[in-house]
Amino acid sequence: MNRPLRNPAAPAMLNQTRRHFFQDCGVGVGKIALASLLAGSTTAARAGGDERPTAPKPTHFPAKVKRVIFLFMAGAPSQLELFDYKPKLRELEGKPLPPSVIKGQRYAFIQPDAAVLGPRFKFARHGASGTELSEMLPHLAKVADEIAVVRSMHTDLFNHAPAQLFVNTGSGIPGRPSMGSWLSYGIGSEADDLPSFVVLKSGGSLSGGAAMWNAGFLPSEHQGVPFRNQGDPILNVSTPAGFDMQSQRETLDVVRQLNQQRLDVVGDPEISTRISAYEMAFRMQSRAPELMDFSQEDQATLDLYGAKQGDAKAAFANNCLLARRMAERGVRFIQVYHAGWDHHSNVEGGVRGQTKQTDQASAGLLADLRQRGLLDDTLVVWGGEFGRTPMVEASAALGRSKGRDHHPQAFSIWLAGGGIRQGLSYGQTDELGFHVTENPVHVHDLQATILHLLGLDHRRLSFRFRGLDFRLTGVEEHDPVSGLLA
Repeated sequence: MNRPLRNPAAPAMLNQTRRHFFQDCGVGVGKIALASLLAGSTTAARAGGDERPTAPKPTHFPAKVKRVIFLFMAGAPSQLELFDYKPKLRELEGKPLPPSVIKGQRYAFIQPDAAVLGPRFKFARHGASGTELSEMLPHLAKVADEIAVVRSMHTDLFNHAPAQLFVNTGSGIPGRPSMGSWLSYGIGSEADDLPSFVVLKSGGSLSGGAAMWNAGFLPSEHQGVPFRNQGDPILNVSTPAGFDMQSQRETLDVVRQLNQQRLDVVGDPEISTRISAYEMAFRMQSRAPELMDFSQEDQATLDLYGAKQGDAKAAFANNCLLARRMAERGVRFIQVYHAGWDHHSNVEGGVRGQTKQTDQASAGLLADLRQRGLLDDTLVVWGGEFGRTPMVEASAALGRSKGRDHHPQAFSIWLAGGGIRQGLSYGQTDELGFHVTENPVHVHDLQATILHLLGLDHRRLSFRFRGLDFRLTGVEEHDPVSGLLA
């Protein structure tokens, strides 16, 4: 942000800024912030103008939702075992696909002429909508009329790290801003004392790494903040032993003053980010312990998610409950990563294990948001980076059998919440689950849809960097998926 230049020839009184006033009169802005926190309200501070870097900003047009919870299933869930039932594959199991289908295709670990592997689970229709789902999703089946299943997703990349980056940042190359960062930059946040963009993780390592929640070339105050799901959400956020809140505040006031003096000299925006980060950390010292305390939740709510604080086996469920608690507190973008879906071997056992960890909590999140009146202005997205092949992956050398390889040509996701048509099955693939045949949805189309629901035109949300205007959805033409919108 450009800072106004002061005229050195102007009278001293005209050069006086609010910051200099507070400095000269001996009242630090941190002490004012402390008084506001101790009073339990920031309303008065906002009445005078909110100067936080992530303060709420106007949208391009009226938004349908206020926030996003993205349940990202890293590793690529098999759509053929979960959402896209293909009985023809059972009929063809053990045989190669027709050459006309596999011509020109490349895969990470198998040859295109590998034998077909039929679906490993039964499917049934659910709800008034008749949405067809796998028997491995019994909890999601109970809320089938709340969701829109998209069976026609496709992507440009077929290896995990770049494909995960592509969904999260719009590019397969590290260094681009993540979706949550774009939203923080574009429309800010309603949270005073929590970051605008929070990251929760479970299930193991992520191929795309921290680049998936990086701010890239955007100001770094818009970067995603990873939270732990037990104890202090961020290490060292608690006030050190021997310090009370007053002494902590006074220490930060001195640090802020030194940083501000340096900022005035060099104008480095990262110094401004550092100032904001210190202030956010201080505000979080009062909010974070309350956020992480599940004792405020009744047993029925914990059971709805399958949550159990401190239990590593319930990490995803705990994160879904935390996501709801963050949604209530104004966090704009809540990214819940769950790794472990990369089933190159034993896809049946892998999907069975992962759905046991995620199905109840995912469905419970929707039910909980609905009963609290939050689902109408929250968008929930569930999905991974690509799909899995109709052909089997088997390798004695690698110890693999009855698995599925990477498949970027077609995969499935689901969405729910404000602005999304309920009980919808959108798009189709061919009888082999290989190619999209109806209503294709590119990853950039999904991103444009998410931005649209938040009141943003994806073509107008841009940032100039090194002489180019960058945007989340790239330079090619993409559009919000009108067929998904209520």
